[in-house]
Amino acid sequence: MAAALTDHPASALAMRWHDHLSQDRRRSEHTVRAYVATAHRLIAFLGAHLGQEVDTAALASLQASDLRAFLGHRRMAGLGNASAARELSAVRGFLNFVAEQQGIPAALPRIKGPKKQRSVPRPVSPDEAVALAEEAAEEGSEEWIGARNLAVLLLLYGSGLRVAEALGLTGCALPLGETLTVTGKRNKTRIVPLLPPVRAAMEDYLRLCPYRIVQDQPLFRGARGGPLRGEIVRRAVRAARTRLGLSDRTTPHALRHSFATHLLGRGADLRSLQELLGHASLSSTQIYTAVDAAHLMDVYRNAHPRA
Repeated sequence: MAAALTDHPASALAMRWHDHLSQDRRRSEHTVRAYVATAHRLIAFLGAHLGQEVDTAALASLQASDLRAFLGHRRMAGLGNASAARELSAVRGFLNFVAEQQGIPAALPRIKGPKKQRSVPRPVSPDEAVALAEEAAEEGSEEWIGARNLAVLLLLYGSGLRVAEALGLTGCALPLGETLTVTGKRNKTRIVPLLPPVRAAMEDYLRLCPYRIVQDQPLFRGARGGPLRGEIVRRAVRAARTRLGLSDRTTPHALRHSFATHLLGRGADLRSLQELLGHASLSSTQIYTAVDAAHLMDVYRNAHPRA
């Protein structure tokens, strides 16, 4: 982060918020980094906007017009609605923290956030999901790397894992059984099914992997033996979908969406799906009802003679 953004009187406060988010709130490293960066941007902007040094007292007495000016400044930098809404959420969290540090009731200025158009995830078909995983395996530079790619992608589709959750698995998951214990967002654990084809792919990878897997070490390894990075998985998927002629929306995360959509289409209830996906609230899971409705409409349009 540039020194110009962090060299200000309230930088120590921003760093205390960093510790609060990571230690007390147990937010992910990515979220903490993004939220703290927003705090520094806000403070740097307010220094010029208010024409004075920004300290805790100044932050605790901000007006709605100040926050609207900050959001306007960020929108001029090219932020879209979804990013601006996340920025405002981070600002609200930071200012609430400032109020707590001051020992005063939080009284945030009332400001309406930008409207976000909630996008409906586009699932891939079961055949496409398997073909994608197999294509990524075929192009592995070594046999064990191909087996690794297959195992990871089948985990995303067969168990509904996020990429970070799959790559966060360690030797503690061994020996493999009918389920896996997964650590998700905010260090919450859940149990997911491990289907026989997925387990077989993982066992094949473990048999071929040249690196010893011990309890506290990552299960999935990079070519040189270090932890497998998410970008390597995404790169393999981009290459495989190009060769197969699949949409750009066919991403590793789309496999997780497909897991949810296909379960819902086969009669799974939302509460069970919420548990399997590790969603904190049911509202996050309800988006898949829209996915299923979209799929049904596609079937209707393609098959009904009067559609």
